[in-house]
Amino acid sequence: MTSSDRPRHIDLRVHLALLFVQVSFGGFSVFGKYVLGHVEPLAVAALRVLFAGPIIMLLALRFDRVRPRGKDFLHLAVLGFFGVFLNQLLFITGLDYTTATNASILMPSIPVFTVGVAMVMGIERITWKRSLGIGLAVAGALILLRVTSFSLTEDTVIGNLMVLVNCLSYSLFLVLARPVLLRIPTLTVTAWAFVFGGSGILVVATPDLLTVPWERLPALAWTGLVYVVLFPTLINYLLNTWAIKRSSSTLVATYTTLQPVVATSLAVMLLGEQFGLREVLGFMLIVAGLLWITFRAPAAPR
Repeated sequence: MTSSDRPRHIDLRVHLALLFVQVSFGGFSVFGKYVLGHVEPLAVAALRVLFAGPIIMLLALRFDRVRPRGKDFLHLAVLGFFGVFLNQLLFITGLDYTTATNASILMPSIPVFTVGVAMVMGIERITWKRSLGIGLAVAGALILLRVTSFSLTEDTVIGNLMVLVNCLSYSLFLVLARPVLLRIPTLTVTAWAFVFGGSGILVVATPDLLTVPWERLPALAWTGLVYVVLFPTLINYLLNTWAIKRSSSTLVATYTTLQPVVATSLAVMLLGEQFGLREVLGFMLIVAGLLWITFRAPAAPR
């Protein structure tokens, strides 16, 4: 029996974690867009790292008890730059300058960028089977999102570009995190990424943070802030980093195509929209792509 014929162990915990991440990320655009009507984008980014960063560091000190050494700090600083500093600043600012629909349509570029970065850097071997699965998932996401509704007006160009560069930055984080996670525990990697990336955010965003009208914020804005800090930041960073170590950067990236499914489901439940043939087709392609990558095209790290 060849290695390709042997049954593959599928870690269900990884898929459940990634599913939870995408479900909670799906609500980010909704809550985030409302919060941005009351709080400046940079202030929101500062609040994310100000609360999540220390908690993650305390968890790392309590459970990992590992101190990075030498060049590890340089690698962790790079992860903090791409995964925390650029990722958070560009997305939250870009969302303020574009529409939630545009931001959602650009999200499927993450697995495409991830494949390209992984191939160029030689960190993962991307086979045609794996590329097929990613292509199916991306196609399903674009069908769900109605690409024709993408706006290219002057008011959205800057925001669209910011979100797109954010996707590239996050892809770099996913790919570069994999080799670091093979020698440093998950909590420690995430904590120090927040130290380096979060410090940069605080330097840039402190002036906006000091001008937030706390006493005039409505209750729903406070709820949105708690949601953004707790789920898309604290919990999702930990789960994503944990999943990268136990799977591959391309699998984690491909799961981002589920965000349109979440958005569509919310529209059906809250706005009374219909779930028609187009939605069914898009959903089936996304699921098919994820299943193909999971069972037919496992990660091939170098």
